[in-house]
Amino acid sequence: MPTGRVVVFTTSGVAFDIVELPTPELESGGLLVKNTHAVICGSDLHGWRGDGDVPIPPVRRLTGHEFTGVVHSLGRGVDTDSLRRPLKEGDRVAFPFFNPCNRCYWCTRGERHACRHRGRWYTLEEHPYCDAGMADYYYLPPGHYVFKVPEELPTDAVPSVNCALSQVLFGLERAKMDFGDTVVIQGAGGLGIYATAIAAEKGAAKVIVIDGQQPRLDLAIRCGATDTVSLADYPTPESRVERVKELTHGVGADVVVEVVGIAAATLEGLDMVRVNGKFIDIGNIGGGSIEFPTVKVISNQTQWFGTVHYDPWIIEEALQFLVRVQDRIPVADVVSHKFPLEQINEAFEFAEWHGREGGTAASRVALTI
Repeated sequence: MPTGRVVVFTTSGVAFDIVELPTPELESGGLLVKNTHAVICGSDLHGWRGDGDVPIPPVRRLTGHEFTGVVHSLGRGVDTDSLRRPLKEGDRVAFPFFNPCNRCYWCTRGERHACRHRGRWYTLEEHPYCDAGMADYYYLPPGHYVFKVPEELPTDAVPSVNCALSQVLFGLERAKMDFGDTVVIQGAGGLGIYATAIAAEKGAAKVIVIDGQQPRLDLAIRCGATDTVSLADYPTPESRVERVKELTHGVGADVVVEVVGIAAATLEGLDMVRVNGKFIDIGNIGGGSIEFPTVKVISNQTQWFGTVHYDPWIIEEALQFLVRVQDRIPVADVVSHKFPLEQINEAFEFAEWHGREGGTAASRVALTI
């Protein structure tokens, strides 16, 4: 099997290292992906900064989970994707960045997004291989899910499929967002822009997007937002909640989607949900804590959906969504800058500045591999 470069993350405040390692042995039923692009996700920045209440211990970890690539080699018995479409070396593919075991309580109930054995957060001590998103190769073991990328999609639109796009698409599906709903989206980074486009495509009557950077809000309008709320004009949580109430005639939103990644945004978003409405919490995974009276949720009869992963079928739905909207919604513009893999440290520094200080569009920074 080939060897390849892999980015190693130790702990916050320590520069990334790049090492050369062999790839895992290709098993019968397995598939080796040659990565082409990886994206710096907000959760990557959380770990890099050391966000949250619990410090990250210094352990050498493989990193990167939002990425795409082409088929490098197919294990014995693999000649199609998960929808039995012919698959060969060199084909572009999209796939979940985790692997449901298909043999547990949750998987047998069709809840693969909740499989307790699905994670792949390897350390080099337990898995000394080139096998991650920010690396030359990624291994899909037997029982994997993989989907062939439609020929008409530009590659720049694909890297965020297996995280940003699928996360928000699955969140809105779980919450059963209805045609005619009013949807509020907290944050217009990568996930927020995708959530905007999806809500508009699904027939939302209003899509209200909140952010502090005007270029992001401008992109949200291009992707289907009907209204925007700028932090410059509404600098306090109370003023933003009041603005949402004004835009919804005092009712509040049917659905609020949190993709900011700051715990305080959850507290604010809960006040925007109408009675018996839905709150989809996706971004707040950095470990931050909030306190609030339980009456805020109970008396409002708020339906709260925490969303971390997704069922594998959503990958194909995400790809087909991009095909449908690519001529009228610039969803590929979510990736605004690119760095080569060897400039991983510079890329993270830029993504941090770009996310906080503004830029040309959204804060997604891609690594070319």
